[in-house]
Amino acid sequence: MKKVRYISLILVLFLSSLSLYASSNEGDNNKELDIPEIVLEHLSDAYEWHVATYQGKHLSLPLPIIVKSGDTGEWYVGTAHNLPNNFFFDSQHHGKIYERHADGSTSRPLDLSVTKAVAQIWIVVAVLLIVFLSCARWYKKVNEKSEAPKGFVGLIEMLVMYIHDDLIKPAVGERHYKRYSPFLLTVFFFIFTCNLIGLVPVFPGGANVTGNINITMFLAVTSMLVINIFANKEYWKEVFWPEVPMALKFPVPLMPVIEVFSIFTKPFALMIRLFANMMAGHAIILSFTCVIFLGWNMGVGYGLGLNLLGIIMLLFMNCLELLVAFVQAYVFTMLSAVFIGMAHKEHHSAE
Repeated sequence: MKKVRYISLILVLFLSSLSLYASSNEGDNNKELDIPEIVLEHLSDAYEWHVATYQGKHLSLPLPIIVKSGDTGEWYVGTAHNLPNNFFFDSQHHGKIYERHADGSTSRPLDLSVTKAVAQIWIVVAVLLIVFLSCARWYKKVNEKSEAPKGFVGLIEMLVMYIHDDLIKPAVGERHYKRYSPFLLTVFFFIFTCNLIGLVPVFPGGANVTGNINITMFLAVTSMLVINIFANKEYWKEVFWPEVPMALKFPVPLMPVIEVFSIFTKPFALMIRLFANMMAGHAIILSFTCVIFLGWNMGVGYGLGLNLLGIIMLLFMNCLELLVAFVQAYVFTMLSAVFIGMAHKEHHSAE
């Protein structure tokens, strides 16, 4: 409980200092505060990791840029600060790198750059490896007669057993759950860790990984492949020749078309659900942060009032996002497990 109070106090002091900084620079910055632009900029991916801004100077961590020219076929490896003249960041396409050709046209080159989202994923993977390898090292030193683990190892074991026994096992089924448990546990802890690190406002956190539709699409496509590649024949029979009245599947294959369409709508729902919820949470937190600066730009009275309101709402939203971080990882894993279980239907002969 004391740790929560300390964290809350630090957050309040941090936000208050930001407000004082904004008010002290009110006369130097005549540019109107554009909240939508600020929110979208922080939610989007980038080729560098912005850490802080002081007196108009941006402190950023450069990330490797790896692009291939469509004209010469040469690769460029470097950073955003020394990008060749034929490449540029197109603001109309969310700051992505484009190549300018000799005839004046532009095109998207082959881009294998390490962006902010990619770097955040590597950090998440490193965190997961450290956590689970340290837990595995503890289990190697004990046997079945040893006491139950305590502390951090006990917390991880409790979480793993909760997801494994109360979610994966009932949803997939007794016969097949062991086969899919590693995949589903990996999906859960990856999403959960991404969500938690994304709530950290400073480096090495703050990247909107699960609020990036490319990441959620990859997770959804992975689940779709696992569901359909390893499905049994009863599942495919229900797709192409379901047990419905003949008029619904011949001569017009109405139900088979609907079932085939559902193969793609299920992962689409997984993708949109995770993306929309996480992006909305980040957008709300950033919006309340901008309210503090907006108040000081309007005057001291507005600044004090909106500063207090912003701090209260930020504390509330961050606590809520901690719950959402777990819930969204749980829901994605649960739905994936349910779909996998549906892909392993057993044949029931009519009595």
